[in-house]
Amino acid sequence: MAEKEIMFNEAMEQLEEIVRLLEQGDVPLEHALTLYQKGMKLSKVCHDKLQSAEKQLVTMMNDGKEVPANIETDGPSK
Repeated sequence: MAEKEIMFNEAMEQLEEIVRLLEQGDVPLEHALTLYQKGMKLSKVCHDKLQSAEKQLVTMMNDGKEVPANIETDGPSK
């Protein structure tokens, strides 16, 4: 059975809740590890959705002609 695709805002809300719980510091180690793993998966979902949205925007902004964008994603270059 395939997992239901999660919306970006749902993933962000869940990720924020996981961060809040982990920052409290009173989560048992086993539960903290499970939360961390789920958080990493949610982080990847958010990252992938943002990249997809960026690609769509670049395409729309160039009249449907896909042109590489000069958007830095890894910080400033040296």
